[in-house]
Amino acid sequence: MKYIHAFLLLVFNFLKSALLSGWDTARLILRNSGFARSGLTRMSYGDLGDNSASLLGALVTLTPGTTVIEIDMQQKEFVVHMLDLDQRDAVVNTIKHDFIAPLQILDRRHA
Repeated sequence: MKYIHAFLLLVFNFLKSALLSGWDTARLILRNSGFARSGLTRMSYGDLGDNSASLLGALVTLTPGTTVIEIDMQQKEFVVHMLDLDQRDAVVNTIKHDFIAPLQILDRRHA
């Protein structure tokens, strides 16, 4: 039962993040203020297996405003391009809470 809950939570969190990030990205682009700092950042994905890390990379890339550039399986981290680096901490915390936490539950099922 907890696996079904984790899967449904992951789907819900992805849809929520896609909508909210899409809105924020549209505002950032339409505002065209030139104040947003885009760039690369590194982020650890913890103890996820290779398949779960790949799925996480796809979820992050499909969320507007973020794109996974590289997955380093040895260091267990991503290189992520963000449209707004000023929101880095908030984005990383959201990814950890909304995506990584449910994926860790699902990952244990296949371990």
